[in-house]
Parts: sequence; structure tokens; C-alpha cells
Amino acid sequence: MTSREIVVDITPPDQPVLSASLTPSFDYTRSTGPVLGAFFTGLRDRRIVGNRDSRGTVHVPPVEFDPHTRAPLTETVEVGSGDGVGGVVVAWTWVPTPTDVNPLDIPFAWALVRFDGADTAMLLALAADGPESVSTGMRVRVRWSAERRGDVHDIACVVPEGYDDDTAATDAPSTAAEPVTGVVTPIDLSVTHTAAPAESEFLRAIVQGRMLGRRRSNGPEVYVPPRDYCPSDGVAMGEYVEVADVGTVTTFGIVNVPFAGQEIKPPYVTAYILLDGSDVPVQHLVLGCEASEVRIGMRVRAVWTPESERPASMKAITHFEPSGEPDTDPATAATHL
Repeated sequence: MTSREIVVDITPPDQPVLSASLTPSFDYTRSTGPVLGAFFTGLRDRRIVGNRDSRGTVHVPPVEFDPHTRAPLTETVEVGSGDGVGGVVVAWTWVPTPTDVNPLDIPFAWALVRFDGADTAMLLALAADGPESVSTGMRVRVRWSAERRGDVHDIACVVPEGYDDDTAATDAPSTAAEPVTGVVTPIDLSVTHTAAPAESEFLRAIVQGRMLGRRRSNGPEVYVPPRDYCPSDGVAMGEYVEVADVGTVTTFGIVNVPFAGQEIKPPYVTAYILLDGSDVPVQHLVLGCEASEVRIGMRVRAVWTPESERPASMKAITHFEPSGEPDTDPATAATHL
């Protein structure tokens, strides 16, 4: 074998690996500042607001700093308001099959639109009868959303001038008085996670109420959850080892700040717990006592979800709670950080 060759011996698993559909999501919240705040406030009130840089270029959407001098921009420019806001298509592409994340549920075009009075273009959905109805240089006008909250979705789409549209009469101006100072954007991602063979063995075991680890081939250390290959030397891991569902807190943090989607009222503790028989701590909640009582060296035990409801995930353990055993020496616990 030459120095440029790598040989990997992969043994097929005895059972099929597990997979699951996951949708991680969160609400991204940001403050707008004065420039974007003016833009979003304008959209809520059916107005298109941009700003002018040192060379006279009108930017829509507005930019916070001058692209030439890098100085903050303060001069706002209103380029249009109401149902008569129009512009020109600079570039476009057709979307024949919209997905559930697209702004329209019918075929449409994504178009860069330069509004009258602006020198830059804005990306918007363009509703049209088909790609043959769209062309660079065509005139379009804004279709406002019936319910507006101060974000880019307040423009439902643009439509060709002369397009038969019966929504304009229902688009009443907003009566909100306060300027927009923040925007909340829901973010989610749908993925299919396929567990590796060792992870699949771990998940099958946890459904049965067992904690499974795996020993290194080149050493005595046991990793929980088990790995297929050792992260230290890249060698295939050795035998599977069942470890205890009791262990020691090696380090922890107290969550005091509430956030969207939180299932437990603060304060509460998330900790790294070294299970007996393992050499790598796992992260989980420590409940069943006051957050202020949790400490490094504290002995805890797993509280399992009822067997009939137990998922193939770490949620099979609802949390850890104090076991009542004497503490481990904190110096010993800290060696596993």
C-alpha cells in the first residue's frame, strides 16, 4: 500500500439502520434599526420607501451605509404609495412547480423589479398567466397583502399592468400608528436523518430502557452514545457495552431566560452527566430539585418515559433527578470535561 492509499474495512450492520424525518425550526427575531424600520413601516402602510446615497442613487430596498463613502445614510425617499406603485422587470425566472415555502401556490416568476423613482431592483414574486406573459422590461405594479404586519411579505406579489386583479379594493391602508422596530422570521428545515449503524443500535436499546455504549478497539474507554469509528484514531470501534442509567454531574448551566418554544419554566438545569461505566458525558436536563441545588459531583439517575410512549431518541429519558447517593469528588468528575 502506498502512502496515498487508504483502506477502510466496513462491515455491514446486522439490522437496517434507522431514519426519521426531522423539522428543526425557530423564530429569528431582529431589530430593524432606523433605515430598515422606515422601509418596513412604509410597506405596512402601502408605501415604498428607499434612500439616496452620496451619488444620488436611490436604493430600494434601502441600505444602511453609503456604498461609496461608507457613511450612514439618512435621506429617505418615498418612490410610491397605494395601488399605483409600478416598476419595470429587470430580470426574471419562471417557477413551474411552487413548493409550500413559495409566496404563491400557483406557477409564478421570481423577478427583479426596479420601481419607478428607484435605481436598484428588488426581488419579488410576479403573478402571470405563464412564462410567455413575462418579459424583461415589462411594466408591473404592486399587489399589496390584505393583512400587513411590517415585513417584506406585505407585498403579496407584483402583477403585469392591466392584469385582471380584484384584490385592490380590499387592501385598506394600515391604521397602526407605531413604527416597525423589529421583524420576526419563522425558520424551519425539513430533513431526513439516517442514523449510522452504531447510532441505530443505541436508539434500539434506549427504546428498551437500556443505555448502550461502545468500547474503543485501541483502549479501554467507552463512548456513549456509541460510535462506528473512534474520533481519536479513526479505527473501527470494538464491543458494545451496556452502561448504567445513573451517573455524575460533571458540569452544568442554569437556564434563566425564557424563549419561544420553551417547554420548561425557568430556572432549570442542563448538565453533562457521566454515566457509570462510560468515559464520555451525555447532555440532559436535571430536574426534581431546585436549580440552585445542582452541583458538580452530584449523583443523578435517569427518569424514563413510560415504555409504551418511549421514542427512539434521548427523549426516552425525560430528565435526570438526584439519586440520593453521596457526591463524587468534584475533582474526579471534572477530569471528564
